[in-house]
Amino acid sequence: MKTSWRTASLVASAAAVLALTTACGQDTAPPPASQNVGATAGAGDVGSIGAGQAGGAQASAPPSDTAGELNVSTDAELGKVVTDSLGLTLYRFDQDTAEPPASNCEDDCAKTWPPVPAEDATAGEGIDKALLGSVDRADGTKQLTVAGWPAYRYVKDVNAGDVKGQGVGGKWYALNPQGKKAQAADRPGLSTREDAKLGEIVVDGNGMTVYRFMKDEAWPKPVSACTGACLEKWPVVSPVDFEDTKGIQEKGYMTFTRPDGADQQTINCWPIYTFAGDKAPGDTNGQGVGGTWYAVRPDGKPVGASEK
Repeated sequence: MKTSWRTASLVASAAAVLALTTACGQDTAPPPASQNVGATAGAGDVGSIGAGQAGGAQASAPPSDTAGELNVSTDAELGKVVTDSLGLTLYRFDQDTAEPPASNCEDDCAKTWPPVPAEDATAGEGIDKALLGSVDRADGTKQLTVAGWPAYRYVKDVNAGDVKGQGVGGKWYALNPQGKKAQAADRPGLSTREDAKLGEIVVDGNGMTVYRFMKDEAWPKPVSACTGACLEKWPVVSPVDFEDTKGIQEKGYMTFTRPDGADQQTINCWPIYTFAGDKAPGDTNGQGVGGTWYAVRPDGKPVGASEK
């Protein structure tokens, strides 16, 4: 029976963790989780994107100021996504929280990603009414939540069924009916694609390009030098089980714990990131930024840069 990339037994996963958390530069016992002790990256190292907005999109047509009856639409790549009464896709923002519900998209961000009003939202076919709620915004309005996640529209979605906001900035994703991120069901958490200019490079589960920071360290243990504001532009890649990868080198495939408690994935022990300046799958806008950020080969080597 055919299984998806995301299906793996608990026993296999446990064995993979033991095998893949081998100390960097060694082939024997696994090391303890390492901490980030690197210096904070300077502004010139992280690139420049619009602060507070993903992609800096400008409104081309204002969406409806009501939500109406919510429904489920099926996208050919993403599967089931939540839509409003006009068929416009609803999105969630990674910098928000669901427990408790809180929105961190204000001012210019809210112009690009208009919050969905909660007052008239109702559950249509395929929507669980119990998952719908609201959160009070700073301006006193109530924003719709789905499973606790504040819901937004995207100004570049002008036709029913558009999903142009998917993956924008590595932080915006269509909502599925359970409030989770909609994504291609059969796409591995990490895989490779052939780029016309860069050759074979690593991409995440949403097809977004994965990068390395040349100020990081891999041996004798992973250390990230991207902290603070750097992380707003270069979000870390969260742990991905090796069973959920395709075409990635197994040796040195491990995770480590950052000072804030978050776990970050590595390839060949090198910490990996996405770039908020990449607007859509296939973008490589982070390549060469600051002379320190480069796309990643399946063996963890940087594209177009020499190893230390």
